[in-house]
Amino acid sequence: MFVLFEEAGKFQAGRVLAEAESSAQVELDSGKRVKVKAANILLKFDKPSPAELLREAQALAPTIELELAWEFAPEDEFGFADLARDYFSDKASLAQQAAALLRLFEAPHYFRRAGKGRFKKAPAEILQQALAGIEKKKQVQAQIEAWAAELAAGSCPPAIRDQLFKILFKPDKNAPEYKAVVEASRNTHTAPLELLQKSGAIASPYQFHWKRFLFDNFPKGTAFPPLQAPQIHDELPLADARAFSIDDSATTEIDDALSVQGLGSGTVTVGIHIAAPGLALQPASPIDQVARRRLSTVYMPGYKITMLPDDVVQAYTLQEGRDCPAISLYATFDEATLVLKDTQTRVERVPIIANLRHDQLDAAVTEEWLQDPAPAMAGVPDAAAALHAPLAFLHRLARQLKSLREVARGKPETFNRPDYNFRLVGNDGAEPAGEEQVQITVRRRGAPLDLIVAEAMILANSTWGSWLGELGVPAIYRSQASLAPGVKVRMGTKALPHAGIGVKSYAWSTSPLRRYTDLVNQWQIIAAARHGRTAALAAPFKPKDAELFSIISGFDAAYSAYNGHQAGMERFWTLKYIEQQGLAELVGTVFREGLVRADDLPLVLPVLGGADLPRGARVRVKLGAIDLITLDVNGTVIERLDVAPAPLEGEEEDAEDEPVAGPIAIAVDVNDTEETAAVTSENPAS
Repeated sequence: MFVLFEEAGKFQAGRVLAEAESSAQVELDSGKRVKVKAANILLKFDKPSPAELLREAQALAPTIELELAWEFAPEDEFGFADLARDYFSDKASLAQQAAALLRLFEAPHYFRRAGKGRFKKAPAEILQQALAGIEKKKQVQAQIEAWAAELAAGSCPPAIRDQLFKILFKPDKNAPEYKAVVEASRNTHTAPLELLQKSGAIASPYQFHWKRFLFDNFPKGTAFPPLQAPQIHDELPLADARAFSIDDSATTEIDDALSVQGLGSGTVTVGIHIAAPGLALQPASPIDQVARRRLSTVYMPGYKITMLPDDVVQAYTLQEGRDCPAISLYATFDEATLVLKDTQTRVERVPIIANLRHDQLDAAVTEEWLQDPAPAMAGVPDAAAALHAPLAFLHRLARQLKSLREVARGKPETFNRPDYNFRLVGNDGAEPAGEEQVQITVRRRGAPLDLIVAEAMILANSTWGSWLGELGVPAIYRSQASLAPGVKVRMGTKALPHAGIGVKSYAWSTSPLRRYTDLVNQWQIIAAARHGRTAALAAPFKPKDAELFSIISGFDAAYSAYNGHQAGMERFWTLKYIEQQGLAELVGTVFREGLVRADDLPLVLPVLGGADLPRGARVRVKLGAIDLITLDVNGTVIERLDVAPAPLEGEEEDAEDEPVAGPIAIAVDVNDTEETAAVTSENPAS
């Protein structure tokens, strides 16, 4: 005797070896023996053979018209054999019964399963919905196949072009656009990114990187809602100081200015004056909500996305010719020994007499010019010439502050590589198109004006950080436990040492127009300046405030993404520069196995032929093909230019500043190397 049975949703047939009340031992055609529950046995028969029965049933099942069978089926629950007798004849054969079983089982939209071999026909309205869904699914599949064929033929359908970044980076794997790319990629044996490039989905490498960044970080665009900057209503005293700022020409958010009083008296007071939007903006206000979402200004060559609308920035920026509200740190020094005697914090209005631009002054304001008591003024702009004495003192003080930090950190800062400035010719701050002529110029790290600003900002951030800690006022701090390899800079709410900078505590506070952490800390500093020992009760953020931790988490993620994009775009324009200049070779230095850093460009690239060369070896490299989508370029060492390379002992390695790969897969952290190099992100445009 043979049986047809169901096991785990599959129908099988075999010969009965032994049968009990609740089960049977069945041998399949393959020779395998299985134990089958009695409830799972649907047909018993003596002939034909099991294989023949299944073969006939499988051939006959597709001929059963489901719509007709549904019409024939009774309203109540029924068995497959009952339907076979209604559909075929009252003497339906075993093959016809088995065929009915297979057909009913594979059509759940027509017939619901009600048990082993039992069914109930679906209600008419449910059936219509199911059939409509099936038809829609067929249409979607047809669309997927059509799109995949277009992609394979080298043409990108508009629907896929519109979903490009979602498909590549945040895919909905059930979406037909995504499935079409997967299918085309599989059929053509081509990686999805390469496939989309070949099909014309990526028209411009620059726009690819730019729109991908917007997709990830500004999905609703970069425009600001209508906002009006609130007025500062406090009656603020007018400072005696006359302050000046030092920034790049492209800087519109002038956060900081400096002043010097008492030269020649033996006691000199240096003022560090920070723009005070915190006097007008309040937590949870509409403008604060915008700043909280953005968390920082985004910088890239030739363009930036500001944290605050320009009208708001201009209301609080330290513009020359105005008496600007500011939070001022006054540090008093012995003029001869430069020993710090005292610090005071004031909330006041400060006259801004000049906005100096270091890119216009670096060539003239040199160390020699600053150290000369009677320097030549030819070629020096009048504003800088008039400030020779204050600038000379500030430079002397900056060098002293830097040396003290180096003692505290246990070793000197030895960043010997230059900084690079990017200029897109004719861009004038508009959103780049990606085809602009790019100019890359070199600027030595630690240039006098840079050093002055950097050390002044480090002094303010460390002084205010320590002061808030002493008062018990929570703030957002940056700390680093040691300079040991792998010990990273962290953000938190406790005033802990920053070993990389060499200070007891460090709280970013000097860029409130550009960084949200600085605005938060400014609110806390204002409370400390007004309330002293009771500031912890008056400050907007209280100890262990969960909001501070939320801000830190959001800022870390956003700042990392923004810096990653900046590094990627600098690499893009560096590769563009190589193309525009027709450079086939470059000279560089081996700094890690298989990697070379260009001597005259901000570029790190993998090379062949450099694996056995020592660190510090200078080589000539032949450049390979450039891919502006992946931001890849390879090289081959063709000549070694030195015999015994000078060791790079002491140079602080910060190759993370220059990613070998671009934003397709990028991990960049440039925050802290800027600080330790004394070219700080207090002045990001530099």
